[in-house]
Amino acid sequence: MEFINFQVGCKTISLKILDILLTERFDNNLTTLPNNNKSFIGVKDYMETPTPVFDLGIILNGNSTEQCNKTALGELRAWQTKLNDWFSHFEKSLSTQDTPITCDLTQLHNIALFYKEFKTDNIDLKVIVEKLDEPFQSFVKATNNAIAAHNGQNYKQANKYLANIKRSSFMQLQRLCDAAKEQITLDYKPIIVFTTKDGLNPHVGLLVDKVEDNIDYKKEDIKPLDKLTEVGFDIDPQTKGMMRGLIKLAEKHSVLIDPSAIFRPEHLTQQQEEETQGYGLF
Repeated sequence: MEFINFQVGCKTISLKILDILLTERFDNNLTTLPNNNKSFIGVKDYMETPTPVFDLGIILNGNSTEQCNKTALGELRAWQTKLNDWFSHFEKSLSTQDTPITCDLTQLHNIALFYKEFKTDNIDLKVIVEKLDEPFQSFVKATNNAIAAHNGQNYKQANKYLANIKRSSFMQLQRLCDAAKEQITLDYKPIIVFTTKDGLNPHVGLLVDKVEDNIDYKKEDIKPLDKLTEVGFDIDPQTKGMMRGLIKLAEKHSVLIDPSAIFRPEHLTQQQEEETQGYGLF
């Protein structure tokens, strides 16, 4: 049995290839409709059929990847602003001779705390943020040297330290922060997966982050979720209803999703008759 893996935040989900009609880039051009289901994001025409589209990030992770990205981007911008403000104050202090400088270690500690506690499901972004530590430690050491030289009235040496900071550690921090922001904005290219129950007509569209790979598994290789859900996992009925099992990958598991069960009215779950296109969705 052939499956296609998709990334949704930190999770990998699998769909049977026979359940997929088409994938296309999401251009944020859906028709929105009043609805109480927060994962429903709009309607998109597929083969002239209005097809409801749902955000799998909201269903599986509680938040859309787009919103998580906006939050992370805002945090990075705020961190860069704090760093720049601190450095501007530091540079101004060095320009005032005969006035001793005291380094605000609390502010520097808080600036360092940000990247040490930064949480993200984006592996590439995480790698970039982790690289901030080395130049930041060099930045702290160099600013301390400049302050010591300034307070010792060796202003020429203090200015040399300042020039070196600008072209080395401070510049590295700026470049890494910019790279992290670019990673968020450029890496996110979501797609809509149009699914089907009969191989011909669209059922629902699912918003995912990206396509990962194809895999071929036997039915007996798919591990059921029964034991997991019996030991206290808090899975809402909507999510639980569409999860069919776990597929072992190299370093993690993929969750097998059955799109035909997504948003199916409960009173029809034991029946074979097909509901109408929008039945139970709105």
